[in-house]
Amino acid sequence: MLHCRLWGCKIMDKTLVIVESPAKAKTIEKFLGKNYSVEATIGHIRDLPKSQLGIDIENNFEPKYITIRGKGPILDKIKKESKKAKRVLLATDPDREGEAISWHLAKQLNIDENVKCRIEFNEITKNAVKNALKNIREINKDLVNSQQARRILDRLVGYKISPLLWKKIRKGLSAGRVQSVATRIIVDREKEIQNFVPEEYWSIVAFLNKDHRKTIFEANFYGEKDKKIELKNEKQVREILDYLKGQDYIVDNIKKGTKKRNPPLPFTTSSLQQEASRKLNFTSKKTMMIAQQLYEGIKLKKEGLVGLITYIRTDSTRISDIAKDECRNYIIDEFGEKYLNNRKEKTNKSGKTQDAHEGIRPTSTNKTPDSIKDSLSRDQFRLYKLIWERFVASQMSEAIYDTISVNIVSGKYVFRSNGSKLIFPGFLLLYKEGRDDNQEEDKDTILPEIKEGERLILNKLEEKQHFTSPPPRYTEATLVKTLEEQGIGRPSTYAPTISTIINRGYVTKEKKFLIPTELGELVTDLMKEYFSDIMDIEFTAELEKRLDLIEEGSVDWNKIIEEFYQPFEKSLKYAEEDIGEIEIKDEETDIICEKCGRNMVIKHGRFGKFLACPGFPDCRNAKPIYKETGATCPKCQGEIIEKKSKKGRIFYGCKNYPDCDFTTWDKPIKSKCPVCGNFMAEKGNKKDKLLYCLNEDCQHQEKQ
Repeated sequence: MLHCRLWGCKIMDKTLVIVESPAKAKTIEKFLGKNYSVEATIGHIRDLPKSQLGIDIENNFEPKYITIRGKGPILDKIKKESKKAKRVLLATDPDREGEAISWHLAKQLNIDENVKCRIEFNEITKNAVKNALKNIREINKDLVNSQQARRILDRLVGYKISPLLWKKIRKGLSAGRVQSVATRIIVDREKEIQNFVPEEYWSIVAFLNKDHRKTIFEANFYGEKDKKIELKNEKQVREILDYLKGQDYIVDNIKKGTKKRNPPLPFTTSSLQQEASRKLNFTSKKTMMIAQQLYEGIKLKKEGLVGLITYIRTDSTRISDIAKDECRNYIIDEFGEKYLNNRKEKTNKSGKTQDAHEGIRPTSTNKTPDSIKDSLSRDQFRLYKLIWERFVASQMSEAIYDTISVNIVSGKYVFRSNGSKLIFPGFLLLYKEGRDDNQEEDKDTILPEIKEGERLILNKLEEKQHFTSPPPRYTEATLVKTLEEQGIGRPSTYAPTISTIINRGYVTKEKKFLIPTELGELVTDLMKEYFSDIMDIEFTAELEKRLDLIEEGSVDWNKIIEEFYQPFEKSLKYAEEDIGEIEIKDEETDIICEKCGRNMVIKHGRFGKFLACPGFPDCRNAKPIYKETGATCPKCQGEIIEKKSKKGRIFYGCKNYPDCDFTTWDKPIKSKCPVCGNFMAEKGNKKDKLLYCLNEDCQHQEKQ
């Protein structure tokens, strides 16, 4: 009858619903009647203490939880409101962390663990909230234990190794179960790049046509009929070219077919972070922050507060039948029935608890991005549009291409030419997936109408020397992808992990690329030597799988912690005794300190590198490092330098600031304007670059 009853308290009529966020509270409050009140915890209310380990290692790793500083008044208010309520319902987020917050609340409010008091919803809509009230359940202790085990493991690693790094290297450093492996992945990639030895290879392209009036097409050298030949050096290429002189080019074999390109699946936490990085240039942290806003509720002009997307921490691509039907009706109305996907739906079967949720989707397909644009900020609109288009595209039909593959024989050698043409766009009408660097956009390659046995005309042969490229540095998108593929951590932790390794100075971000610092390499090498298990990718992934087993109730969390801690403690003692104090020397520059005459050195601070006098504390001179552009200011003829905004975005301004206020987002170049002689700047992308004069009085611009 009564769920979450507070025994001994006076029973009132109202039901108290507790959530984490004030925004979420406001959104669901309007769906509930006057018999409900909603309070927000504003995140966690209890946690391990910051000032001490907070884990009783001798007593089965029992955690010591305290009320988080500043949360006392919030907790007091919730306790007060709970005493007035007929029942208390815990509506924290539908994941491990949310379950743990509910468990902590139940402890503080003296709610029996076996009483049904937990509700959850995947989206903050009226129907979802109403349905949740019909399905009240007990707190899932297995979920809580899984979250607890992760928290304790992370605390043991962080609070045991970090002081060691402070003592042996310098203050402010930290280690972590996921962050240290993420740093290692970036460091290992940098070493791959540094040790990479380019290998030479060649290509031969034949430019052919049917007759002199037709369009020329390309055919690439393959080898002999039954064997592909790798072209490794110029001598080999010259011998082939000499042989090909005077040879005919005959169409030997033509294969025609069709190719289907399937629509993408709806977003998961990881794929959303990757795609927002590629297409919107968002950091993982920014993506999750804005997505949380869209989930908790945005004030729409006609409807008030509305949750616009489903829950953002999910490993699933499953979609509810109701959402699917609404989306399919929209596709039929907007694009026609032929654009509807009739394939059998595939979903990932990870077995993880997070997979119990849906993929990330709009709460209503009918809330098109353009229809609510005036209620959203620019970044909210861009991310919502990305989520909405991805979801709708996932329910659309495949793109269909006509394909053709042609073998062309020239003596004993074979050339190959492949063509494709998009004949039905399907989902591509709405959405194209972003691509990582060095991947080209799909383009139609049209071949002329040719027949087997037909003789072609050689226009020219072109040989080119190439060298293999080193693997690319990681971007946030490719690092998130790698962490997920390797089973390191969970997608919901990737954003704070990346922020941490950048803030600690282990990694810097230049343009989109993550580059390890000398400090990052030093700490990683030390960790690999003394804490090989923690830094081992396979060990970390296997530990993550074992933590997932706790959710299923098949493994005791204390046992997993104990099995981890015994060898870890031995490694810790050995490292404490064996590692000597490590000195990191500052990089000296040729820039002279104008106050004392010493050569200034490069220091690493919270906001990146800066110049400082090595005479500190006697001389406290410090200044930013300027990156020169070679261009001069059109206002005062001072030097234009590269700068960073508070949000980390690169812009360009006059070195004489604040005396001169000239700034531009566009990169100045050394080329001068042919009209007025001032320096030019460039904007646009590689395919559509525009040069224009920095002098505001000169209107000259040119395409490049």
